[in-house]
Amino acid sequence: MPGADYSADYDVAVIGGGPAGYAAAIAAAQAGLRAACIERRESLGGTCLNVGCIPSKTLLHWSARYREMAEGAPAHGITVGEVSLDLAAAMAGKDRVVAQLASGVAHLFAKNKVERIAGRARLAGRGAVTVTDNEGRAREIRARNVVIATGSEPAALSGVAIDERRVVSSAGALALPRVPKTLAVIGGGYIGLELGSVWSRFGAEVTVIEYLDRLAAGMDSELADRLRRALARQGVAFRLATRVAGADIRGDGVALSLAPAGSGGAAGGETLTAEIALVAVGRRPCADGLGIEEAGVALDERGFVMVDERYRTTAEGIYAIGDVIPGPMLAHKATAEARALADILAGGHGSVNYGAIPAVVYTEPEAASVGRTEDELKAAGTPYRKGTVPLAGNSRAKTIGQTAGFVKILSEKRSDRLLGVHILAPGAGALIAEAALALEFGASAEDMARTCHAHPTLNESLMEAASLAAFGNALHA
Repeated sequence: MPGADYSADYDVAVIGGGPAGYAAAIAAAQAGLRAACIERRESLGGTCLNVGCIPSKTLLHWSARYREMAEGAPAHGITVGEVSLDLAAAMAGKDRVVAQLASGVAHLFAKNKVERIAGRARLAGRGAVTVTDNEGRAREIRARNVVIATGSEPAALSGVAIDERRVVSSAGALALPRVPKTLAVIGGGYIGLELGSVWSRFGAEVTVIEYLDRLAAGMDSELADRLRRALARQGVAFRLATRVAGADIRGDGVALSLAPAGSGGAAGGETLTAEIALVAVGRRPCADGLGIEEAGVALDERGFVMVDERYRTTAEGIYAIGDVIPGPMLAHKATAEARALADILAGGHGSVNYGAIPAVVYTEPEAASVGRTEDELKAAGTPYRKGTVPLAGNSRAKTIGQTAGFVKILSEKRSDRLLGVHILAPGAGALIAEAALALEFGASAEDMARTCHAHPTLNESLMEAASLAAFGNALHA
């Protein structure tokens, strides 16, 4: 077993109870190791479950249904009375979902005999961790292997102070007491677009301000542009290639100073006022207070914990996974690393295929990607074939009245091996799983094209796009 061979309380002590931490503790216990999980929050699940993925997707779902009832039902022959919003009830429902899932994680700990330790952890030398509880009482535990899985936190923006009243973080945007008349979203990434969509559907006038000249950096540029156009049709306004130079918080809102991206100076020549401003400019690794430097754990220039291919840090017996190490800050990536590391610590050979990790923006329609983008293939000079089909030709999309989208499949020109899949469609987050599995198994575009798909389904668009990439033709495109 990796790590020290002296007497220890646990085989594995995991710091952090989020998608990386709790999954690592459970997987280690299932592999026969004595596991403990140290978490400072009262509830398990980390940012994802408590103030991230789960509450945001709950509000995304119900806000979409609210808009559908208010605007879309009559087009399908359904007449209802006046549709109204009870925001307090929606927020209470969101909180119930979070509480139920957090309770579920606690149940899994008990089922798998993972010891939960409440408090703040600090590395205290080789194989030792000091845990301080909320009353200030400290205890030391010893473990053969220590895993840092402390996740990430919202990144700050110079000149824009977050007070969680007028200028809010993503956590604050999930707990607004009423629908703002106007909302300025600073940042056109996944978080900004999702939360902007929630409040736009609930009735806010939303403007997204993005420093780059495009949305969703890192996603296929064609997909990002089509997503922008879809959201614009829903009423979301965009200011691209624009920076926020400062914020003046007032009693009735906040005034943002805007300037062209790349321009210098502290103030801009234009002011945008909004009742609420959401700062969603990304996230940073959360490793403060852990005693990282004293323990000999090296960080890179951006503050991420440096690890090798087996998730070992520069300090013996200390590992790191999830948002705190380089790579996409995604809950499912963190969980995949947790399972791989648990396998390694139990003497196995766990690994993660980082080329087959899907990414999803849960707007409506959803945008999902896996593998290489067309931009990356062009930059690398990789010969490729492309199959693109609009959702307008898909029978299922027609039946549900949601045809604003497309599927794009990229394959290697000579071998036909799948390189990337990009989808804008309702439920794209589920559709992308087929593509991720195909990439994991090294499938070709022809493999996907010749796989029989049920009819009528949105998945048929993947088959059609694959047929275009493999053969240059398709039945319905």
